Amino acid sequence: MDLRIASPTSALTATQLARRATAPQAGTEAVGGGFSTAFKNALQAVSSAQHRAAGLQQEVQLENPNVSLEETMVAMQKAQVGFQATLHVRNRMVQAYTDIMNMQV
Repeated sequence: MDLRIASPTSALTATQLARRATAPQAGTEAVGGGFSTAFKNALQAVSSAQHRAAGLQQEVQLENPNVSLEETMVAMQKAQVGFQATLHVRNRMVQAYTDIMNMQV
C-alpha cells in the first residue's frame, strides 16, 4: 500500500515546494485546497492502511492460506509508520499554534 499523499503537488521536489510556498499566491483557489486537503488525504490514507492491516491480521489469525505473515507484518509496519508521521505533523501544528498564541503583540 502506498502511503504517499495523492495530490497535484506530490510529484514536486522539496525545492519546488519551497519556491511555490514563497511565491505570491495569485490563484489560491485553483491550487487544490492546500494544507488542509493534503492533511485530510494523508489521514484517510493512514486510516485505510490501518484498516487493511487489521483485516490482514484477522485473516492470519483465521489461518487463511492466501494471506502470508510477511504481507501482514509489512502492512502493519506501513500503518505504524504512517500513524507516527501523522502524529508528528499534528504535534508540530500544535506547537506552532502554541508559539503563535504566546507571541506578544
